[in-house]
Amino acid sequence: MQRSALVVGASGIGGRYTARELLANGWTVYGLARHPPRDLPGLIPVAADLLDEVGLQAAVAAMGNEAPTHVFITTWMRQESEAENIRVNALLVRNLLDALSSKKSLRHVALVTGLKHYLGPFEAYASSGTLPDTPLRESQPRLPLDNFYYAQEDEVYAAAARDRFTWTIHRPHSIIGMAVGNAMNMGTTLAVYASICKETGRPFRFPGSEAQWNGLCDVTDARMLARQLRWAADTDAARNEAFNITNGDYFRWSWLWRRLAAWFGVQAEGFGGTVQPLEAAMADDAQLWSDMARRHHLQEADLSRLASPWHTDLDLGRPIEVMTDMANSRRLGFAAWQSTEDSFFDLFAALRAQRLIP
Repeated sequence: MQRSALVVGASGIGGRYTARELLANGWTVYGLARHPPRDLPGLIPVAADLLDEVGLQAAVAAMGNEAPTHVFITTWMRQESEAENIRVNALLVRNLLDALSSKKSLRHVALVTGLKHYLGPFEAYASSGTLPDTPLRESQPRLPLDNFYYAQEDEVYAAAARDRFTWTIHRPHSIIGMAVGNAMNMGTTLAVYASICKETGRPFRFPGSEAQWNGLCDVTDARMLARQLRWAADTDAARNEAFNITNGDYFRWSWLWRRLAAWFGVQAEGFGGTVQPLEAAMADDAQLWSDMARRHHLQEADLSRLASPWHTDLDLGRPIEVMTDMANSRRLGFAAWQSTEDSFFDLFAALRAQRLIP
């Protein structure tokens, strides 16, 4: 059966890899973003702002008879408060699904959220009163907290009941992959931080908590997220389910941190007794990075387009170890696996090859 995908957030870390995965497997793929990528062969760009209902309707109408059968929502917009996160990010999903409703073409919608489903919103992230049991499982109930992930899910459920499509929810941990201008990008943030440490002779200091340094952890390669999204779209048994998605291995930062440091040739410094936020450590580095970009002929001189230390601090500063259970998709046949060490090293090599780090 003919399948055409609309990847929403195609310029972001999740959307870009999802578009590549679908294209490589014979899908017709439309990529929606305010500034959709033009460098993915085969991707049909759709320029639209999800908050502009009129413009969004026009963009959907311009697709003509080639209406999407599957939608992959991989985007969000950070706001100043969780109340605003809920209002804006629920509206993004509602506007999109309302615009597509008249097409009567949708068979399946996949929504990408994350582990804040279990750990709480930014304003109460991993706080002592709401710490969940780990490993995190999809069967765990929602926290008694306002959360824009819940609001986005509810918009999908409501539209699915109205338009009779199936859905899946995908909950990655920290996504490791190539993207520029992404709001949550631990891998590139650590690569930039290590590059600055090498340039200046600073130690590559672990910024997080003792629980994160010594505890077990996992992450999500963007390629793994893309594989699960395609698998769920092709698997009848996966319909109307939520799925965690990580690499499938566990690690301790006390082990991985030293290996990351060795890749860059910098001095590793572990947990020193207190949290040392990366946001503070990099607060005055914008001009330094601009100077480095000029000296090393890098493609991006704006530090804020590459690094998101605030988000890396959230993940590495948590007071508990965080492991994610993958049994729900495993029992249905999703068997992909990815080495976390290779996730970081592949990313670092790609960043260097594209002249994004020296």
